[in-house]
Amino acid sequence: MKSAVVSSYYRATATRHAPYAPLAGRVEARVAVVGGGFAGLNTALSLAEHGVRDVVLLERDEIGFGASGRNGGFVFAGYSLGEQALVDRVGLARARALFALTTAAVERIRARIQRYAIACDAVDAGVIWANWFRDPAVLRARQQLLADSFGVTWEWLPQAALRARVNSMRYHDGLYERNALHLHPLNYALGLAAAASTQGVAIHEHSTVTHLHRAGAHWHLTTPAGEVQAEHVVLACGGYLGRLDRRVDAAVLPIATYVLATEPLGDRLAECLMTRAAVYDSRFAFDYYRPLPDTRLLWGGRISVRDRSPHAVQRRLLRDLLKVFPQLAGVQVEHAWSGLMSYARHQMPQIGRSADGLWHAQAFGGHGLAPTCAAGELVAAAIADGDTGWQQFNDFGLVSAGKPFGFAAAQASYWWQELRDALKTRLEA
Repeated sequence: MKSAVVSSYYRATATRHAPYAPLAGRVEARVAVVGGGFAGLNTALSLAEHGVRDVVLLERDEIGFGASGRNGGFVFAGYSLGEQALVDRVGLARARALFALTTAAVERIRARIQRYAIACDAVDAGVIWANWFRDPAVLRARQQLLADSFGVTWEWLPQAALRARVNSMRYHDGLYERNALHLHPLNYALGLAAAASTQGVAIHEHSTVTHLHRAGAHWHLTTPAGEVQAEHVVLACGGYLGRLDRRVDAAVLPIATYVLATEPLGDRLAECLMTRAAVYDSRFAFDYYRPLPDTRLLWGGRISVRDRSPHAVQRRLLRDLLKVFPQLAGVQVEHAWSGLMSYARHQMPQIGRSADGLWHAQAFGGHGLAPTCAAGELVAAAIADGDTGWQQFNDFGLVSAGKPFGFAAAQASYWWQELRDALKTRLEA
């Protein structure tokens, strides 16, 4: 087996582009966005689409450096908080409205890929939710809830139909969500940046914001070589905290997930997958995977407070992969990496305003693509037009994550959930 390389598959296959110069000197803007991931890029692009082009985006590293350029690339509706839990929290009418924001975001992502000709290997073939367990009750309940309460139809896949698509003895039955796609997330991020830049947004990489303060009617952001004066600031730093506002940073836990990409499999890929859909399973800490255009298998999973080395990621995930697809014994892994997501205690995005002109968009967990798109539109509409749609997230505010003890509590919770899944699996054996 080859040793894993440090670079992710996405970084190794990223679209060639000219880097964005670091900020130099003093500039004025209506809006300053901090963070060059999906939340920041969608906000900047939505602002430009709303006619606000006096926007500066500051990224500490490179566009898509964080979770936005490292994730599984799944695009589907919903949040980390499940649909039933969302209904229980805010009631059916409000849950429908919040869910609808993400279904609209899936359509907006499709439209932007086409409109801006973003070359991100988008595969509009849906997503399969494969049942790790024999008991179909959880899948049936979710299918019925989505149909009856949200107007969303997921197709039932009996075991034979599922195995005709996913050749694994590990699964029992599944659900197929057609209104979903998967893509190369880093190239998608780079495409969003290019689209925003073309419309006048000033993007600056390697421009760490070291200080943020309010003076009169404006915010002032300081970088090593420059300063921005802006009426509005949007903090969109995700799990890679900006350390610019104590309350915003305190509200999230940076949580790691792991991903690998195999060598090109050629005809061996068809021994595992006879579908172009992406797949994830029904456990708490589930596996998620999808076929890549060059016949590699991209595989992700595990949840941890530890951001592990590529070698450790490779070792753990390859073991998980072979439990599902033992026919791939001997497969080589060419890329393995990890990344930090931001999670809130309430498992919902934190989208709102914490001070006059100071906005935040974070805590998207493992459901980043559609919700970040929705968040960018909500914040942009608020700044550009005074729209109040962002207030739908008022119930999911900046609740302290209880760091540093929150990390221990989160890890203990993950271990408990994994133990429950393992015990259920053993009982069914």
